[in-house]
Formats: sequence, C-alpha cells, structure tokens
Amino acid sequence: MWADNETEKDFLNFSGVADTVAEIIVQARGRPISIGVSGSWGIGKSSMIKLTQASLANRERKEGEKDFVFVEFNAWLYQGYDDARAALMDVIATKLEQEARARERGIDKAKALIKRVNWLRAMKLAAGSAIAMSMGLPPTGLIGEVWGLGQRFLGGSVDQKLIEDAKSKAGDVASAASGLLNPAEETSPPKEIQALRDNFEETLEELGVTLVVLIDDLDRCLPETTISTLEAIRLFLFLKNTAFVIAADNDMIKHAVRKHFEGVPDDLLVTNYFDKLIQVPIRVPPLGTQEVRAYMMLLYIENSNLKDEVKEKLRVGIIDQLRMTWQGARVDKAFVTGLHENVPADLIGRFDTAERLAPIMTTASGIVGNPRLIKRFLNALSIRMAISNAQGVGVDEAVLAKLLLFERLGSPLAYADLLKAVSQDDDGKPRFLKDWEEAATEGKELKLAAPWDDAFSKEWLALPPPLHDAKLMGALYVSREHAPLITPGDRLTTEAAELLTAMLTHPDMAAALVDKLARVSRIETSIIMDRLLERALQEQEWGVPDILEACLAVAKADPQQGLRLAAFLSDRPPAQITPGIVPKIGDQPWADGVFEKWKRTGVPLVVKRAIEKAEQ
Repeated sequence: MWADNETEKDFLNFSGVADTVAEIIVQARGRPISIGVSGSWGIGKSSMIKLTQASLANRERKEGEKDFVFVEFNAWLYQGYDDARAALMDVIATKLEQEARARERGIDKAKALIKRVNWLRAMKLAAGSAIAMSMGLPPTGLIGEVWGLGQRFLGGSVDQKLIEDAKSKAGDVASAASGLLNPAEETSPPKEIQALRDNFEETLEELGVTLVVLIDDLDRCLPETTISTLEAIRLFLFLKNTAFVIAADNDMIKHAVRKHFEGVPDDLLVTNYFDKLIQVPIRVPPLGTQEVRAYMMLLYIENSNLKDEVKEKLRVGIIDQLRMTWQGARVDKAFVTGLHENVPADLIGRFDTAERLAPIMTTASGIVGNPRLIKRFLNALSIRMAISNAQGVGVDEAVLAKLLLFERLGSPLAYADLLKAVSQDDDGKPRFLKDWEEAATEGKELKLAAPWDDAFSKEWLALPPPLHDAKLMGALYVSREHAPLITPGDRLTTEAAELLTAMLTHPDMAAALVDKLARVSRIETSIIMDRLLERALQEQEWGVPDILEACLAVAKADPQQGLRLAAFLSDRPPAQITPGIVPKIGDQPWADGVFEKWKRTGVPLVVKRAIEKAEQ
C-alpha cells in the first residue's frame, strides 16, 4: 500500500522544474515574488513545492546570500474554522518568533509582530460578533461563549456549575484582552496595518533571512477563502525578503477571482488581477508513458523489501535515465533490473505489470497519467491480491489488474456483460472475448456493438494477458465488494440478476432502473434488497451514500421493500447518521417512523434539527 502524501523524493522527474523555481527565488535577491505552481488535481503540485523547499534548503549558500526560513500553510485546513488572512499571518508570526528565539536576535520585533497580528484578529472577532448580533444571531467565538453565559443567567436557573463557568470565561476574556489590546496605545486599523507591514520587514531584516511561504491546496478552498488568502499576501505580507510558492490550479484561482468580482463581465480585469497575485506561473508537466512506467516501477520498489540504500540507488538511476528520454533513452524492465544485481523475482514480476499497464494508464480518459489515480489503482490491486492470498483463491495478478482496469474505466454495461458470461459458463470463462482479443492483438480493425463500442474497450482487449480462456471465478470473487458474481443459486432470473449487478456496480444510477425493477417478481425484489443491504452494512456514515440510491429504487418499485429499508436505517448506530440523509428520505411514506426512532436513540443534534425542519 502507498500513502497518498506528498514526498520530498522525486518519483516523477520534477527535480528540474523544482530547481528552476528555487533559482527564481534566489535570483529575486530579496525582492518579493509570488510563484504559482499549477496543475490539475492529483498531478503532483504538493510534491513539487516539497521538492522546491528541499532544493532551497540543500542549496550551497554563497557569500552574502541570506538563509531561507520556510512556512507551510494549508488554507483548506482553516476553511470554516478561522479567517484565512488572520490564520496565515498568525502562522508566519509564530514561525518568526521561533526563529528569533533560536537565533537569539530580533526577539522583541517578533513579539511585537505577534501582538499586532493578534490586534487585527481581535478586531475581526469583535466586528464579526457585532454583525451577528445586529442580525439577531448569537455572536461567535469567545464573545459568543460569554453571551451564552449571560443568556443562562437571564433564564433564571443559576447553579454552581454556571457560576464556575462564568468565572472561567471571565478569566479567558481578561487574558485575551491583555494579550490582544494595549489600552495605553491609541491606534486604528489603518495604522496597525502599516505598523504590521513595517514590523514584518524589520523582523526579517534583523533576522537576516528570506521567508519562503509554501501555500498548498488553495484550489480546494471556496472562492472567498482563496481570495482572502491571496489578498493577505498582497496587502500584508508581499514585502522585501519574502517569496510565496502557491500550489493551485490557475483555472480555479481565476474562477475565484470571477466570483469575487461577480457581475463584472470584463475578463481582462480577471487576468490583470490574477497577474498581480501570481507573478510567475509554472505548470506541472503532464506525464508521458515513460514517466508513468517509471513512476509505477518506483512505487513497487518503494514497497519492496530492498534495503533503503538500494531503493535510493534505483530511484536516482531511474530519474537520471528519465532526463535522457528526449534523446531516445528508455526506462523499462531491462534498464531497471540492470541497475542492481539480484533484483527479487516478485519485484521483476511487478515491473512486468508496470510495463503492461503504463500505456493505457497514460491515455485512458479516467486516469490520463495522474499520479494520484495511478497510486489509488495500485492500492486497490494490492488489496485484492491480499484478499486472494488470505483466502487461498490464487489469482494471477496480471489477470486481476486487467479486470480491475476494466471495472474502473470501462462501460458499466460492458462489465455487466462480462460478469454474466463468466457466471453462466461452466468453467467461468468469458469465451465471447476470443475473436475480439485476437483481432485487437493483431492490430486488426474492430467494429464492436454497444456497449463495447468505445476506444477504451479496444485498447483493453489488446492488453495482455488475454482473458477469453482464463477461469475468472476467483478473480471476480475477490472483486465482489464492487459487483458480486451472481450465480444460479441466487434464484434470480437473468433480467433480475442483470439489474442487481448493475445496481451494485453503479448504485448512483439505480433510479433509472425503477420501471424494470417493477416488472420482476416480489421474491426477486426481496433477494435483490437482501444483497443491497448486505453491501449497505459496509457503510460507516449515513448521509447519502450511493448504495442508498439503489435501496430507494427497489423500495419505489416494491413498497414492501421500503419497510425493510426503514427497519435497516432505524437500526444504524446513531453516530453514523448525518443531516444529509434527512431530506433524501423525507418524502418516503415510512420516513416518520425512522425519524422518531432516530430522535429516541440519540442521533447528533444537527440531525435532530434537520428532522425538525423537515417536519415543519
């Protein structure tokens, strides 16, 4: 298994771009600069800024060059919990105070910077609470807690706990006031903002450092958080001896700017605003087949039992070779196994898997060389192989990989055809694929009927190994969390079995099958609901999981199954229920009983409020 985290090790041949970003920061020579590292979700932006940080940190400092101090800020983590501007300034001020103490200089200026940031935070808190109260809403934060205590006093039920709470909050207010506001000073927001800017520059100068702020996941944020973060950079922090590296999709930032200037149709304004925020846009390069193949091999190497020094030797050799691919060099199994003697046989087998899958991983519309999606695919394959080994099924990894690829990227209806053919064949073989696979392997033109008439199916049929003569019962057995194998023992007609397979494969599309479900017998809808509820037991959170759509479709086709679904939902652990499910089932004839049971069994308060709103 591979964690979905950024890395300081280069697995994608990004070091050259990261070194370029680092050099831009160095060549700025103290002038403020903002660099946007752009690319789609999962393409490696976070890894790119990690590599940039490593490049700067490991750089041999020349005479007269300042040290670099790094601050990592993830705006998405603060969204909904804190003001992005205040959070960013707070993180930076805290980091500079730590540096001042470590370097034993600039301590007073760093403390003053924290105090000014806190002053602005306090003003934001007071303003927010005043606005809330003017609208008839309870205030928030510390002021809100004190407000709540006052409401309890006015309610007339004064007890010892209330008195203790009041004393505690009074202490909190006094502590906050002493830390945030200095009554001896006469000040105002404009004065404090300018003083903060001056204080910030003076702190960096006294410390003798260049501050490099690495901002990640900005394209995950809502537009207001994105703009708030970027404006904090321009208004408060874009000063001498600062550099900002911002990982976000350019299109998402421009979308946030458009939302910010909603009603202004001028795209030129959006472009100009963006250019002021992001001085140097750099796009993460897309991966080609060579890079995808190398990336998959490196993931397998990382997960192997090789010694760390051998893993690093292989990584360096592969990345060096990738840099020469423009001259015709190749990264393949032969090259990698030549980098180190005695590569384990099981690892060589995984290199085979990488070579087979890399071309289609690069071009398939559902993956297109995206590193995060590739890693998720390999994780899913690893899990299924572990299940196979634990249960003694003995599945060939190459066969399982090919099936998993089709399951994830192929037509759901074509996948259902495959399941049906395997379940109805005495040996569990999809013999109907024979002519297609042979023609695809030989490069002949294929004219396939729906649902197989798409480009992906043709690529997949040519992918080794051929499956038409393979016994797939075991491979499909370990894949049953996605779509179980429906056998004659389930007492379902062909039509009902196809409906069940379709709903388990793509439960989110089950609403379109209601009319067909209504035509099958009640015995069969009962069996179908059995299998759906078996799957539903795997859910750990009941908002609107896809499997709920399938269950509701069956309940609509056969009202008796609605009562079974109601009983099932009533018995879910209260902590699993979330507010999203309330409007989803609110119009069902059995919903009132479910709501009453949930209220009695202690579902979260937000769920109870959602139920009360639905019942109005």
